[in-house]
Amino acid sequence: MYFWSKIICKFGASKISLIFTKIALKPLQTNLFHIVLSAFFLTIGIGKIHSQEIKNKTKTESAKTQPDSIAISLKQAQAKLADSIPTDSVKAKKAVLESKIRYKAQKYAKLNQKDKLITLYDNAELYYQDIELKAGLIVFNYEKNEVYAGRIKDSTGTLIQYPVFKQGSNVVEPDSIRFNYKTKKALIWNSRTDQGEFKIKAEVSKRINDSVYFLKGARFTTAKDIEDPEYYFYTNRIKYVPKKKVVTGLTNMVIADVPTPIALPFAFFPMTTENQSGLIIPTFGDNRQRGYFLQNGGYYFSLGDHYDLAVLGDYYTNGSYAMRFESSYAWRYKFRGNVNVRFENLITSERGLPDYERNKIYNIQWSHSQDAKANPNSRFSASVNLGSSQYFRQSVNNYNIGSQLNNTMNSSITYSKTFNTVPQVMFTLGATHAQNTNTEEISMTLPSLQASVDRVYPFVGKNGVKKGALKNINLQYNLRGENRFNTKDSLFFKSEMFKDAKTAMQHSIPLSTNFKIFKYFSATSSVNYEEVWYLKTIRKSYDFARAKDTVVEVDGFDAYRTYSFSSSLGTTIYGTFKFGDDKKIQAIRHVMRPSVSYSYMPSFEKYYDTYASDASGRMELREYTRFEGGIYGAPGKVNSSSVGFSLSNTFEAKVTDRDSTKTEPKKVMLLNNLNFSTSYSLTADSLKWAPLRVSGGTNLFKDKMNINFGMTLDPYAIDNNGKRFEKFNIDNGGSLFRMTSANMTINYSISSRDGGDKKENKQGLRNGGRDDDLFGTNTDFSDRRESQFDEEDETDDDKFSGFFNAELPWDMTFAYQLTYSNNSREKEITGNSLMVSINTDLTPRWKAGVSTGYDFVNKGVTFTQFRFERDLLSWRMDFNWVPYGTTASWNFFIGIKSGVLSDIKWDKRSLPDRTLR
Repeated sequence: MYFWSKIICKFGASKISLIFTKIALKPLQTNLFHIVLSAFFLTIGIGKIHSQEIKNKTKTESAKTQPDSIAISLKQAQAKLADSIPTDSVKAKKAVLESKIRYKAQKYAKLNQKDKLITLYDNAELYYQDIELKAGLIVFNYEKNEVYAGRIKDSTGTLIQYPVFKQGSNVVEPDSIRFNYKTKKALIWNSRTDQGEFKIKAEVSKRINDSVYFLKGARFTTAKDIEDPEYYFYTNRIKYVPKKKVVTGLTNMVIADVPTPIALPFAFFPMTTENQSGLIIPTFGDNRQRGYFLQNGGYYFSLGDHYDLAVLGDYYTNGSYAMRFESSYAWRYKFRGNVNVRFENLITSERGLPDYERNKIYNIQWSHSQDAKANPNSRFSASVNLGSSQYFRQSVNNYNIGSQLNNTMNSSITYSKTFNTVPQVMFTLGATHAQNTNTEEISMTLPSLQASVDRVYPFVGKNGVKKGALKNINLQYNLRGENRFNTKDSLFFKSEMFKDAKTAMQHSIPLSTNFKIFKYFSATSSVNYEEVWYLKTIRKSYDFARAKDTVVEVDGFDAYRTYSFSSSLGTTIYGTFKFGDDKKIQAIRHVMRPSVSYSYMPSFEKYYDTYASDASGRMELREYTRFEGGIYGAPGKVNSSSVGFSLSNTFEAKVTDRDSTKTEPKKVMLLNNLNFSTSYSLTADSLKWAPLRVSGGTNLFKDKMNINFGMTLDPYAIDNNGKRFEKFNIDNGGSLFRMTSANMTINYSISSRDGGDKKENKQGLRNGGRDDDLFGTNTDFSDRRESQFDEEDETDDDKFSGFFNAELPWDMTFAYQLTYSNNSREKEITGNSLMVSINTDLTPRWKAGVSTGYDFVNKGVTFTQFRFERDLLSWRMDFNWVPYGTTASWNFFIGIKSGVLSDIKWDKRSLPDRTLR
């Protein structure tokens, strides 16, 4: 103590405390002795400062204020001391780990704090920040910011538990990995990763950062098994940017582990998960009619998340060319659709030769559907298929026999709106199109209007009960309007088309009621008022100069009004025939619905005019109505009063169920319907009875077979000229009825697969063909990735379960049609044909199919197509052949299934000879 007193007296306590405070603030020299000693001298120094300041104060200062002065002096001393201490340049160390580590292992997890290591063994898992790592062995060095993961051996010495490294959405499956999670760099041995449809494996990979990898000795493929792919591209140098691109050096294609001469000095493969604009590589080939060609080349425009556009073109060396615009659009929970516009300029032979022809054809298709959730009160839909009548018969870029054989194209665009008023009002605005491709006649309505006001019950009270004839009286208002064009294919949307437009509007107000008679009979009665407006009528006259009748169109508004009355009475009769609960067929139920109806319409002669004609060689007066040829017809000239009779039947059986555990019998429909209908005219002078029409239908074999039939039975006889006359056929030496026509159709579809439903041929149906493959499959040469058969995602185990237990899936569709005609005692079968389509899996990878038919009237085989397909895992090979007829052709294709490499293909075909008309 004496020693420290001498030191203090010589140097001063404040200086000594300052020296020890500086020493104490140095982090590397801090110890308890320095801290205590510096505190001691600091206290003495502050006390000396305090005593000196007190001496300088006035003696008159009271003792009460002295503690405040001491406190102020203490703060000032602390401030001076803080200012006199220099700032230390050594920064404090950050934490070694930036976030928590979660880890686990099946056998053990060892923590070595000395070496900053965490070792996990057997089914090890480690989670740090956005890193997920699973492997047999994991070593985490949190001092060097590195992670090592590798495999382990099982009891047999086999390497198991390969590492799975995941950071964000990127997943890598290597043999081993060394990763610095601070610099984001890594070394990876035998890495395996999936990027979209690509699978990539590299001997050594170097990860530079989150977005760049360099690979050495890499293979990439779209095959499912990266370890044993059917094909792959091999390169020694790759720059790989996940989800964006792969840039390679010299690249060689290897098929079945055999290098091919197909190589590229460098290659670029897009890897984005989003749509991107880019070139579409054309297909090269030759055609014996038009020479060499480049087909289906163009550009794809990625216009946004909701729509896109592909522009494709063809060019032939003889000058023929084609253009196509294909666009798809979709907005979730609102609508979706697609538009296809196609144009082809076809040239046959060479200019100057006698068989030189040039023809331009086009086709427009538009499909639009609205989501039901978008707006429950309004709806817009479109189904458009219009264009040149010969398009599907002459187009060089699609092949669909169903569309070629079909003779109609139809379109419809509608917008409907419902107004939730009282009463409810419904409104529909649309356009329709019907085209006969044989006659090339087109009928189009643009626009068409329909509106209706819901039923109003004027005599129903506040309780809403509708009981009795009076309270069931209701009325409704309906409106129809059309602007119709009838034209030819060659005049479609030309000025001549609009000259012959017909415009009309039809108003109708039905007033009806219904009630019960004697409890079991249902009666209905209605009166209908109808008014039709026309903007164009006709006037007939006789042209004496040219000696013939003439028809002149008269522009201007005109209308006619009609009314009619109708009533009906019907009931339902139930009959059950029981055979016993112990029988296979326990009972048959027969339901009959007979109905008698009456209709009356008076004569509207006031709308008829006369004109003098000498066309027959003698002057006579002829009657006509100026409304002839109108959209909604013309008013009737004579009274019409008739009674109608109809009877509908259904037959249902109750049979014992094969499942003994079920106590209730099984219901089986025998006949869905069996209908009879005829009428008797009360005003006709002769031939009062109309022919009896019989129709029916049923479904058999669990609704897989559909049978429909119909016939017309005439009670009257015919003379030698084939005309009906007033004498019953039975009185003329014949039977009670004379069958004038009959028809029957049978459609049957069966499959070995559960359910038996086949893939619907949507594009073939949209083109105007069939939704099945009875007329073969349709082929779009611009996209050959789609299979000709029903594709199923099956594993090898699902398809093959032993040599003698191999499954051979198959399906069969057939349609039979029979038509009989006997209008003039010809007793002729006018149509009798059978069409069959069979598809089967010959092996788990081989598929074969055939579509054919036979015409029993013409005694010849109808259209026939053979189809073969080989599933080459990531590749597909198919061949179809039409051996004879006007559509004789063949087509061979082999290519990669994946869309990203769909341009790697070989397509060879021989199209049928097309005749330009």
